[in-house]
Amino acid sequence: MSRTLVAFHAHPDDEALLTAGTMARAAAEGHRVVLVLATDGGAGLAADTLRRDDDLGRLRLREAERSAAALGVARLEWLGYADSGSGPEPEPDAPGLTRFCRAPLEEAAERLAAVLRTERADVLLSYDANGGYGHRDHRRVHEVAARAAEIAGTPRVLEATVPRDTIVRAIRAVDRVYRFPAEFDPTSFERAFTARADITHRIDVRRHVPAKRASMRAHASQASGGGALEPGAGAQTGDRTLAAFLRIPRPLYDLVFGREWFRDPTRPPGGTVSSDIFEGLP
Repeated sequence: MSRTLVAFHAHPDDEALLTAGTMARAAAEGHRVVLVLATDGGAGLAADTLRRDDDLGRLRLREAERSAAALGVARLEWLGYADSGSGPEPEPDAPGLTRFCRAPLEEAAERLAAVLRTERADVLLSYDANGGYGHRDHRRVHEVAARAAEIAGTPRVLEATVPRDTIVRAIRAVDRVYRFPAEFDPTSFERAFTARADITHRIDVRRHVPAKRASMRAHASQASGGGALEPGAGAQTGDRTLAAFLRIPRPLYDLVFGREWFRDPTRPPGGTVSSDIFEGLP
């Protein structure tokens, strides 16, 4: 049976890091895959040459189109909000655009719910309440997704995440072949994402690693600026780290990125871990 998967992300490039393999697998298996972006990513870090004329948001949305094509995404939607930035305070609203963290919950949820209804979504991918590592737009994605699923009656919401111990081991493995920027704090990941005991879905995406790498490569603007990915800093500051991931040799890359993890907030922890995001749906 063909299903519909909607992946809801805060910024262009978030899908590449957290759910690209699952999206590519679903598309390859004949399911309809839709990518919804809350923001344009225009407040992200990038090289100065890419920030001219305040055009970074449009550039990043074009990169998202290339990422979506690599993953087999059938539809890409932007909810029309501006990136809230990762500084101590949200950026001022952009001309004609509201920063996502300031968007009224019901308004944003209705925009997403309209996509869920039209697509008759079976599964919605979101983030946990902390947004993985605390970015304000990621936390808002969690809130908006939960409300939109209620409005649209979407049967299942899964929170894209990573087991803390797995990501710490992966960072240590990468550190053997690549020197991270000085400001990168690997210990910060010990306080982010999800405890292994709370994981409800573990998806094998090793066959779809080429598509995942192509999705990462599509976000070229995020491999050229300054800043390191760390909890509280936002995915869009992870540009040099994204470039580092793409330099990992294939066997090690497959090991690090060959699985993706999710949490079903309606399921109690400690049960059987599912290998199929659609398993058990009516």
